[in-house]
Amino acid sequence: MTALTASQTHLESREITTGEPLGTVELSTPDRVTSAARRAGAAAPAWAATPAEERAAIVERAADLLVQRAEQAQELLVREGGAIPGKAYFEVHQAAQELRHGARLARHPGLPHPPADDPERTAEVTRVPLGVVGVIVPWNFPLLLAARSLGPALALGNTVLLKPDPHTPLSGGRLFVEAFADAGLPPSVLEVVHGDADAGSALVQAPDVAMVSFTGSTEVGREIGAVCGRLLKRVVLELGGQNALVVLDDVDVEQAAAAGAWGSFLHQGQICMSARRHLVHRAVAEEYTEAFARHAAALRVGDPYRSDAQIGPVIDRRQLTTVANAVEQAVAQGARLVTGGRPQPPYYPPTVLADVTEQMDVFHTEVFGPVATVTAFTDDAEAIRLANTSDYGLTAAVYTSDTPRGELIGRQLRCGVTHIGDQTVVQDAALPFGGIGASGNGSGFGGRASLEAFTRWHTLTTSTPPRTYPF
Repeated sequence: MTALTASQTHLESREITTGEPLGTVELSTPDRVTSAARRAGAAAPAWAATPAEERAAIVERAADLLVQRAEQAQELLVREGGAIPGKAYFEVHQAAQELRHGARLARHPGLPHPPADDPERTAEVTRVPLGVVGVIVPWNFPLLLAARSLGPALALGNTVLLKPDPHTPLSGGRLFVEAFADAGLPPSVLEVVHGDADAGSALVQAPDVAMVSFTGSTEVGREIGAVCGRLLKRVVLELGGQNALVVLDDVDVEQAAAAGAWGSFLHQGQICMSARRHLVHRAVAEEYTEAFARHAAALRVGDPYRSDAQIGPVIDRRQLTTVANAVEQAVAQGARLVTGGRPQPPYYPPTVLADVTEQMDVFHTEVFGPVATVTAFTDDAEAIRLANTSDYGLTAAVYTSDTPRGELIGRQLRCGVTHIGDQTVVQDAALPFGGIGASGNGSGFGGRASLEAFTRWHTLTTSTPPRTYPF
């Protein structure tokens, strides 16, 4: 996908490997984005007044329709975004689960608020919708990452203005429009706009938008957070990750290496949760590096639509160049290239860099591609220090057979989510998810975190008879 030009009126989606046209969508000028936000704002009061059970039922029907149309959705995810079929299958069904989770929140909003201190004043304290929620999603999981905002936002009574990434306008936008329309969602409760940074900026600044849910790069997230802060809008930011997988000395090395390969190379490493830094106990570091590199080199690279490839294409030429440059720089700084490292456009092979130290740029900079580094540590304290030596704080994992030891380490890792006895790429709609530092502003998705993110408190007190005052 090339950069959009001011003269374009439509965006053509093309297959990532062949360039074959897949469909077109209308591009939205900033004025059209503002108009779409205004329509969503006008629809908001009636939708908020719709009974929660009715809203939840519509969201659940949309989830059912996504699953019924899974074959079409999966093909789009493969061809438009470069997913392998297994990843596409997971994404469709997990997106449906995210919608169903939102419906459950609407039906079971949680425990009541404690009563007022004044026994002569009754208080009704409720969570109410915010109004219009602006949702900006990336290309790597366009269906899933949209659904985790759409499900709770819509079910809890908000209207939504959705902007998919220009790389994935069909799988990140059109699929939702069709599913929700057929599920009975009233007009303008879900508005979809298409475009690049100008459309995104217009969405964030639209007066009718009360909240922005953004998933994407840290650089763009900082800009959106600054604008939302100035405009006093609520914002949920889920950004990048330089995630650490800590491998202890008690592991089955082959099992650990397989988990590491999954965490690092699923969807070409183009996942915010990908295991980028493998911190391995020195006692097993060499054995682990060898096994990890062997697993990486065995992965089949190719067109996921026309072959049984396990590693598909990198999203575009610019990103392919970025990945290649990062690997070259790491080697120049002293990293050892164990496997991979040679681009085969539009593919980049799974790449393992060993002997990486915290002085190297690749230890700190997120390489959004199939590149993993290995760094040895001597004891648990050093592992914790290395894991926390990052501006990012999204996910982490401790691979170990000693659960208490792993939990002790895990509780000291500075991030939003930590997994013990597993790798870093784990998704569960019922659990809070979000990062800190350069990875975001805390959990805004999953479990009660979604309820808190997409609603606000409203307090109504009643005094009977009316209170009297001395002046």
